[in-house]
Amino acid sequence: MPAAAWHGDPILGDSMMKKWSLLITVGLCLFLLVACSGQATNGIQVENAWGRVSPMMAENGAFYMNLKNNSSADDALLRVEVEACGTVELHETYMLDGGMMGMRPVEGGKVVVPAGQTVELKVGGLHVMCLGIDPGFVVGQKIPVTLVFEKGGEMVVDVEIRTEAP
Repeated sequence: MPAAAWHGDPILGDSMMKKWSLLITVGLCLFLLVACSGQATNGIQVENAWGRVSPMMAENGAFYMNLKNNSSADDALLRVEVEACGTVELHETYMLDGGMMGMRPVEGGKVVVPAGQTVELKVGGLHVMCLGIDPGFVVGQKIPVTLVFEKGGEMVVDVEIRTEAP
């Protein structure tokens, strides 16, 4: 008995089947491209993101990360949104008279990320300050943090609460 030969779909026809196959293949490729791209938006890539409760004030915390600009144009972190924080500010650490360290909002209210460079938000430097944590942070917890860039738009990063930098 000869093997059965497939002669196309009698209802849709070969042409329609080819169109659907192409559509599914293109859709799958786009999905994989987006899924495998990491946490990046318009050239900004976030690396080593972590957060902690401020050692001196348990009701406050901070987030740290590296912002890598892979594009050919400067961008800037304009603001950060975190539901668990009453207020979120972009801060810098500076030296006070007498050798003490202080913190203040960054000048101009934004953190510039030059083209082709990485800006490090770190303990003792630039950082994201979370004032009025509600509820409190727990080590190991992941907090969704929305970064809003001037050119790159919004990016949500899950930031793990830790006792020290990764």
